[in-house]
Amino acid sequence: MSWSESLIKLATYEVETLQKRLAEVRDRKTGAELKLALLEAEGQAEMSRADDDPMSGIYKTTFLEALRTRKADARAAIAELEIEEQGARDALAEAFEAQKKYEHVAEQARLMERKAEAKRETTALDELGLRKVAR
Repeated sequence: MSWSESLIKLATYEVETLQKRLAEVRDRKTGAELKLALLEAEGQAEMSRADDDPMSGIYKTTFLEALRTRKADARAAIAELEIEEQGARDALAEAFEAQKKYEHVAEQARLMERKAEAKRETTALDELGLRKVAR
């Protein structure tokens, strides 16, 4: 295996690893967004129950305060995950660029090797032709 193939394999592995990391971040963000939606639905359900039962109205203020705190925590978690997701996207883009750069260098090396081989072949054929003419 040549050095260029090794570099390409390493770059491909890094890209795959970063793709998995991005998928994990997206999954956690989706989970956090679902948690926020669940909290909002829970708040709506509690409000309708509090309207129906006067005794549960006593606990309404405490519940709303706790719900606001939990929603704020969920929104903060989502904001953190958005920043982490952007970082993962940036790292993935850089890894793709590096991979493409290695592939380009390898392709250029292959082309130069073909060109050198063609030049050697032409030189050998010219030499054969000169030997035949000299005979």
